[in-house]
Amino acid sequence: MQLVVLPGDGIGPEITTATSLVLRAASERFQLNLRLEEHAVGHASLKQFGTTVRPELLDIVRAADGLILGPTATFDFKDEARGEINPSRHFRKSLDLYANVRPARTYAGRPGRLGEFDLVVVRENTEGFYADRNMEQGNGEMLVTPDVVISLRRITRLCCERIAHAACRLAMKRRRHLTIVHKANVLKIGDGMFLDICREAAKAYPGLEVDDILVDAMMAHVVRSPDRFDVIVATNMFGDILSDLTAELSGSLGLGGSLNVGDRYAMAQAAHGSAPDIAGQDIANPVSLILSTALLLGWYGEKSGAARYEEAARAIEAAVAKAIGEGRATRDVGGRLGTIAAGAAIAEMLQGE
Repeated sequence: MQLVVLPGDGIGPEITTATSLVLRAASERFQLNLRLEEHAVGHASLKQFGTTVRPELLDIVRAADGLILGPTATFDFKDEARGEINPSRHFRKSLDLYANVRPARTYAGRPGRLGEFDLVVVRENTEGFYADRNMEQGNGEMLVTPDVVISLRRITRLCCERIAHAACRLAMKRRRHLTIVHKANVLKIGDGMFLDICREAAKAYPGLEVDDILVDAMMAHVVRSPDRFDVIVATNMFGDILSDLTAELSGSLGLGGSLNVGDRYAMAQAAHGSAPDIAGQDIANPVSLILSTALLLGWYGEKSGAARYEEAARAIEAAVAKAIGEGRATRDVGGRLGTIAAGAAIAEMLQGE
């Protein structure tokens, strides 16, 4: 399995190094023959090549079996004419990675803020209120006058249908419960169509329990009793906000894995940002990126029919849970280890089983 690794900015290189330790241990134990090909992206690429994402990188990624993207300084990149391309948006849009899968669960030894739970947010990833990805050309935000801004949201039947089916398929593998999150009482046309399509799609999955909740009420429900939810599907911005909340409820945003998936490609990506304020201090939590790469291995195993990749994914998740339970983790989740040592501890657990 050929993986392109883009370390990114801030804490990206550190957590990518820790993740590579885990991947190499998994590759050795499960005979995955993983090949990691590293390239610069973000500020390092801008300094070296004059652009945050050089043009040939997309072809390199397409020729590989998967992509690992470390966090990048997205807010710094404002002018594409000057080479300041948002790497995350670039790959999500160019590879049509329409589903962002964001699991959140609690761990023994690190109790969640509101009891135990295990859920997944499935977020539409290519349109919605995100102005940088909902237009064929140009941007979905317009400055009409110095004092007036108009932001456009795009909702399409195709994107609603495919994210609905992605969420339904996942729910059928878990506890067969799907919750649709929307704001159809106000956004009657756009969210109304999203809600109707999700309901209609769910009819094709016998035994799937379906409910729907308004997004503002959902924030209260998930804080009150996150254990009642299994798979949650939402439009882009609602899903983005909700998945950060559920990850934090599990103990830390640094515990939330994230996989961006399309019909042909997938990209593992930490759920958090580049945290430049702690970069280089060896204190960043690598678990989010490690869990994201486990999701990537699982996706590849299912796609290729090679069960050992799915076994490796489950083993990585189990090793992460064990490490957190034993306190062999970074300080933000109750441990005492640095970034690299935390990755090494998880790798050691994989090798020792």
